[in-house]
Amino acid sequence: MGKLKVVCSIFLVAFLACKQNTQEKKAAEETISREPLLEGKEITYSTDSTEMKGYVVYDKNVDGKRPGILVVHEWWGHNEYVRERADMLAELGYTAIAVDMYGNGKQAAHPEDAGKFSGMVMSNIEAAQARFDAAMEVLKNNPTVAMDQIAAIGYCFGGSVVLTMANAGKDLDAVAAFHSGVQLPIMPNEKLKAKVLVANGAADPFVSPESVANFTRAMDSIQADYKYIAYENAKHAYTSKEATALGEKFNLPLEYNAEADEKSWEALKRLLNDTFGENASE
Repeated sequence: MGKLKVVCSIFLVAFLACKQNTQEKKAAEETISREPLLEGKEITYSTDSTEMKGYVVYDKNVDGKRPGILVVHEWWGHNEYVRERADMLAELGYTAIAVDMYGNGKQAAHPEDAGKFSGMVMSNIEAAQARFDAAMEVLKNNPTVAMDQIAAIGYCFGGSVVLTMANAGKDLDAVAAFHSGVQLPIMPNEKLKAKVLVANGAADPFVSPESVANFTRAMDSIQADYKYIAYENAKHAYTSKEATALGEKFNLPLEYNAEADEKSWEALKRLLNDTFGENASE
């Protein structure tokens, strides 16, 4: 009888160990299967007058529809940086479109050209809205996207674009602007529906204290759901790793700041989680 108990005990231990190993193996396989498998594709879309070249990306390992996010480039134009940010959003489980606001994938190699290109867009808000709307339509019609869950983020010029579009009453649930001007062609008003995050550098000379005061005053007047963050010691373009070299090349106050970059990305993730829920992409 004693021997039988010992045999039974050994069998039970072996069975439990085997079961645990199987469960651990299954969990590991599930973890591997959940690793992002990005599907990125260049696309062409257009308004009545302008053809644009964008980039759409999503994680093939995410089942079902998920929120869609527009990503608007810096004043340099639609480049690899804006696509990298779109990829980062896809890794979080969203579908992202890197937008082309200049048309034909046009990029600037010099600040003078960048200023001209961005100025042409911001001085013609009707054309800017048409280009933004065209990109949004592409995003909403993507089969991976939940059409009623749309956000937009932008960097520098792109931040001003997404804030302006939100103030124009676009169908956006959330917008986030990084190192962005806040003296906008369309200032905050009752048409604003989106939650708003502005993440700027406290040492950014392109963003004046007066413009910040005007912006926050306007947001407060309509009781907007917003957060304005100013990161200490962060200069303009603090999220771009190429900013420091570009600043030195063109004698501009541009500088990458790893701490502010990381903190602002975490702030964005909190905004998206608050807006769509942590499991919105599952």
